[in-house]
Amino acid sequence: MKGAVLVIDMLNDFVKGELKCERAERIIPNLRRLIQAARERGVPVIYSNDAHLPVDHELKVWGPHAIKGTKGAEVIPELSPTDKDFVLEKRTYSGFFETGLDQLLRDLGVDTVIITGLHTNICDRHTAADAFFRGYKVVVASDGVEAFTQKDHEEGLEYMKMAYGAEVKTVAEIIKDFER
Repeated sequence: MKGAVLVIDMLNDFVKGELKCERAERIIPNLRRLIQAARERGVPVIYSNDAHLPVDHELKVWGPHAIKGTKGAEVIPELSPTDKDFVLEKRTYSGFFETGLDQLLRDLGVDTVIITGLHTNICDRHTAADAFFRGYKVVVASDGVEAFTQKDHEEGLEYMKMAYGAEVKTVAEIIKDFER
């Protein structure tokens, strides 16, 4: 297995701003551990970040958030990317749609994506779907993803297991897998 950690939408607007998810704070320590372990073991870390234009269709549903070039569209300081990480911008829920993610993963020789970040039932789920449809194995960090509610979180995890054969593992289990 050659994995990559996808850090989805851990942005100021989702953690502290326009679309604040109260539950997002609880995954930050786990994500810090996972990202650190990945970097130490040469596992690629790829940030998939909303960077909306004011005309994006999604804004009709959620209102303005993570507008390209604003503080709200920046990764939270606790999880800042390094110059060895990859940062891709997206304008839809999926980290794959018109972002170059698929080509990057193939260039890196990745066959497994490790889904982390926000929101379990929205961007994480859509990214998992597109990963699955492109032939990648999907692993979801159960304590490294979150949603607005516990129900949404649990339903998102269950759906990814059922529909995409996703393996749902804790951050500790994923780090242990890195050591194999």
